[in-house]
Amino acid sequence: MSEPLTIPGEGFHPHLHATPGHTAAPLRTRLHHIRADELDGDTAQTGGMRRFSAVSGKTVGSEKLWMGQTHVAPSTASSDHHHGESETAIHVVSGHPEFVFVDDSGDEPQEVRLRTSPGDYIFVPPFVPHREENPDPDEEAVVVIARSTQEAIVVNLPRLYALDPGAASD
Repeated sequence: MSEPLTIPGEGFHPHLHATPGHTAAPLRTRLHHIRADELDGDTAQTGGMRRFSAVSGKTVGSEKLWMGQTHVAPSTASSDHHHGESETAIHVVSGHPEFVFVDDSGDEPQEVRLRTSPGDYIFVPPFVPHREENPDPDEEAVVVIARSTQEAIVVNLPRLYALDPGAASD
């Protein structure tokens, strides 16, 4: 017989809850259970996408990690953007999203389109401009995202272009 589901906010250490005469354990001394219906939509957004935070500094007190879910509507694309200093790992849950970036390692810069399927992974290095697209006219694409920073950094851009690491910041 399986264990009963945890109560929202309970984590997996029910003995760590505040009880009369005792204080609740600090966020970083316990596991946290974030239910699918508890995702936080108050995140940085990019046009054409909806991001929901599950694990962040705000939700569970994480210091070096952000993880959440992104939905790309049918027949739509995100704005061109990058994620600052954050490394980003993406797992495709449903749909067939496409990830577009400019490869400037050859003689001429070239737009590259990565076509994915459920179960695939994508890695986005820091500061690499890209966009997500969902060409399917009927099905929403859903991906799970993990970032190496505690919050979802999103820097929207006017177009896809290679960033010059020597350029001065605005």
